Amino acid sequence: MDVTIRFDAWDLACKRPFGAVSTGTEITLRVSVVKSVRPQRMYIILRKDGLSDMTVTEEKFYSNVTDPESQRKILFSQVSSSFHSTTYEVKFTIEEAGLYFYRFEVETQKGILYVGRGKNARAVTGDFLPEWQLLVYRSDYHTPEFLQGGIMYQIFPDRFLRGSSEPLPQTLSPRIIHKNWDERPLFTFDLPNYEATDFFGGDLEGIRQKLPYLRELGVSIIYLNPIFESASNHRYNTANYMAVDPYLGTEEDFKRLCKEAGEMGIRIILDGVFSHTGSDSIYFDKNGHYAGVGAWESSDSPYYSWYNFTDSATGYDCWWGFPTLPNVNETDPNYLEYICGDEGVLRHWMKCGAFGWRLDVADELPDEFLMRLRKSVKGYDPDAYIVGEVWEDASNKCSYDVRRPYLQGEELDSVMNYPWCNAILSFVRSGDADAFYTAVMTILDHYPWPSIATLMTPLSTHDSVRALTALGVEHEVPAQDRPEYKMTPEEYQKGVQKLKLAAVLQYTLPGFPSLYYGDEIGMYGFADPWNRRTFSWDHIDDGLHDFYVRLGQMRRENTADFTRPLKFFDLDTGVIAYSRGSLLVVVNASESDYQWPAMIDSLVFSTGNASITESGILVSRMSAAVFRLRKEYWQE
Repeated sequence: MDVTIRFDAWDLACKRPFGAVSTGTEITLRVSVVKSVRPQRMYIILRKDGLSDMTVTEEKFYSNVTDPESQRKILFSQVSSSFHSTTYEVKFTIEEAGLYFYRFEVETQKGILYVGRGKNARAVTGDFLPEWQLLVYRSDYHTPEFLQGGIMYQIFPDRFLRGSSEPLPQTLSPRIIHKNWDERPLFTFDLPNYEATDFFGGDLEGIRQKLPYLRELGVSIIYLNPIFESASNHRYNTANYMAVDPYLGTEEDFKRLCKEAGEMGIRIILDGVFSHTGSDSIYFDKNGHYAGVGAWESSDSPYYSWYNFTDSATGYDCWWGFPTLPNVNETDPNYLEYICGDEGVLRHWMKCGAFGWRLDVADELPDEFLMRLRKSVKGYDPDAYIVGEVWEDASNKCSYDVRRPYLQGEELDSVMNYPWCNAILSFVRSGDADAFYTAVMTILDHYPWPSIATLMTPLSTHDSVRALTALGVEHEVPAQDRPEYKMTPEEYQKGVQKLKLAAVLQYTLPGFPSLYYGDEIGMYGFADPWNRRTFSWDHIDDGLHDFYVRLGQMRRENTADFTRPLKFFDLDTGVIAYSRGSLLVVVNASESDYQWPAMIDSLVFSTGNASITESGILVSRMSAAVFRLRKEYWQE
């Protein structure tokens, strides 16, 4: 019966405007019903989300409403009729921000048809169906315009470049120092009690020295993994939020980096690790390294209320069971003030030059904390950036049995866009264009435009297998073989070819690309710690590097186009084509050449053989291209 009633939330003929809306926006829905159904009345059942009214199954949302006050039943009106079908329309506004769901009911002589969401947002009928989602965000929701059309570069500081010639200083916590820059990181294969305490000595001065290199890549924002004092090389177990780790340099070094980066049009954001601290820290001081009184040492410690001490084996609540990472109570008034206060951590580093914050494990930070954090950051600089680590669809994310309002205007600007990262890598590997289309359209439908415009889309991060390995190594490699694994020439060539296709998608989708340090020169590796090797300054794949320079230049030269919405033009096996403003992007991951009768003005960028023919365009197998559409075939 799914052909008898048509509604597609991704079609402007059925729903306008597309996607999430701001409060007070008029929403128009149109549903077509074939005459054989003989509808008498039709309603939209609209309800605001509440976990007490929901069950969650396989990331699909089903209605289970028992409270009639939690829903609105709005009558459609008939707007047109033909020989085959009748079209019904409803208009309404929503004044309160929140996550809403809706479905339809059609009254007929034979009973009620229940209409819910089917594949690719179309309508299907039944008695218990998924609903459509509608996110409503605050009308004053603002995200940084500076980021639109930009490029992010992520740096793991210990592994980028050692710029200082001074000896590494003495530290309170014991550290292992690698003698050679090109050595591999240590792991449990080397030290059974490995705790990531081996360092190479990359520093802020090294990053400063390479700012011209980053500018050549088109970078406009640098995301630094944690830089604060810590016992580990990843620095996610913070020892002191108010001090740069001595191996990285000083606060003055950070100020200088921010200043000189800013002069080149590059902003810097810091990694905020606020769900836990290190056990070896001025706050907890389990190892007795610090002069003050830590929470582990005494209940009289000024930090004692930050932590939850228990009768467990560790004696305290810790992050995912790691005893070196004691959890904090983020809503403790003293902790809130320490992080978010006028003289707190956030503003201290923004005064030093930081443009904003990437929030580690944002789904473990309470809403109260995130709201306070936003007020602090935006109160200091309304154009600052707040991006959260959320691996799933952030619009309907549940964590600890709570639905998270990340993107409704009071918490985050945007999130790390892992859904598109996964969709890009999957498409380049499999050629499944329909799956890619569904993944991209779902996020575009669910997220507010201010969040979409500032989406951070990676292909690799410090938490994932590097893209080149993910695309080039197709067989399973045993864990014990991963530290010394060398890609074969065939694997590397295949990986680079696919990486270029993935990068074109990454650089041309809405939001902005996040390039993980070293991906642009051919670095590869499996997950932590093999994705965190030192930058191979003496082993650069010049061809791949030049490709990323050209890709970045193409993005900079067409900034206006990359601030405009996406429109899909064509989907085929292994082929995706969509437009951004005047640009037509074609990615051909198939084994056949692709031809399409597009009305093209010029070729802007390509990874392989692409040309304009009398009948349209030609993009060769395993290639990608960006064309300029003729003026009459796109709208401003």
